[in-house]
Amino acid sequence: MSQQEKIALVTGAGQNMGLGVARRLAAIGIHVLINDIDADKAEAAASSIRERGHKASSAPFDITDTATVLKAVGALEAELGGIDILVNNAGNAGTRATHQISFKDMPTEEWDMYLKVNLYGVMNCTKAVLSGMCDRGWGRVITISSEAGRQGLDINVSVYGAAKAGAAHLMRHIAREVGPDGVTANVVSLGLMDNVPEEFTAPIVKTIPTRRLGSGDDVGSAVEYLISDGASWVTGQTLVLNGGSLAIG
Repeated sequence: MSQQEKIALVTGAGQNMGLGVARRLAAIGIHVLINDIDADKAEAAASSIRERGHKASSAPFDITDTATVLKAVGALEAELGGIDILVNNAGNAGTRATHQISFKDMPTEEWDMYLKVNLYGVMNCTKAVLSGMCDRGWGRVITISSEAGRQGLDINVSVYGAAKAGAAHLMRHIAREVGPDGVTANVVSLGLMDNVPEEFTAPIVKTIPTRRLGSGDDVGSAVEYLISDGASWVTGQTLVLNGGSLAIG
């Protein structure tokens, strides 16, 4: 697959897993658009990629605002000729810290901060790029999900997990709709990653068969595969990256 003319939008790529994905895609010749709600973070990340001799531009906007997303993506497509690859990476609790609390004790006003970024953000960005991909006859949509969206966990993240599950199932439906147009839609489900505080991960790492946390490089490798010609017959699927822990069918 020639990546020379490909454009990729990676949401929430100002740091952590998203930045790892952006760096991997840029390294194989893709022009990466770094999205983050924080403009300074987006530009710093893009600059760090350009310093490596690769193509990257900052694209700061709030993925939870539908009108903002449609306007921003429309402007980017007009400028660059289209977005070929979308990586829906932005997640967790958006601009706020994740609050681990049981569903029965969670205030209802906290639901939205998980639903907006993990579900509606995915819907907004996918809606914005999908028609162009179908018109051009090629596209890749990849949503970064979580094992909390694939199975029930006892770590008090129920609404986050529900939002992730919803976004993952959206990809399965979209894959059926746009497959004839040369567009694939897949999910990467992440286990425990190295952006989680050590005090939380220390007792858990020893239960992971590979005895380590996942990294941005791991996620980048998975995304690189899913956008490749070798994965052109892979759509509507979930690729699990969890080091072998809590594996279910």
